Amino acid sequence: MKTCVIYYSRTGNTAMVAKTLAEELNADLIEIKDLKDRKGFLSSFKSSIDALRESKTPISPERVELSEYDLIYIGTPTWAGKPAPAVITFIDRADFLGKDVIPFTTMSRQGGEGVIERMSEKIRARGGRIVNFFMQKTGGKELIQVREDTLKLMAEKDLKIYSSR
Repeated sequence: MKTCVIYYSRTGNTAMVAKTLAEELNADLIEIKDLKDRKGFLSSFKSSIDALRESKTPISPERVELSEYDLIYIGTPTWAGKPAPAVITFIDRADFLGKDVIPFTTMSRQGGEGVIERMSEKIRARGGRIVNFFMQKTGGKELIQVREDTLKLMAEKDLKIYSSR
């Protein structure tokens, strides 16, 4: 089974979770980059509105060929309580048909549930099957602690089982 971890991050925290997953699962790591310049509160607010639109955010890469992957992890920090606009744009352009997908967010349960729900809804609309999900609070933690917490979470949720099917 071939696995990839796709993520968007403006902080080291989401990147550290994604990198830990990829390393532990022997998976490919793919970073989505948001090409829009977003500065200040007003821009962040407009960005959260972008997250509700489809294919509006310029991203790189524009599309990733997912046909070789059986399992796809896709993660995001939250953006005003929504998935990062770049992640929504990516999902809207991806073909998840027949793929097992595990969405994750680096946010506490309170804000993360809505993010997971939104991502899951979009992934299902693109043909994917949600087989698991997780939320990890990373705010204010050192990267070493984020890595340790990710390894602990993987053991608790038995995420490694998906890489050995």
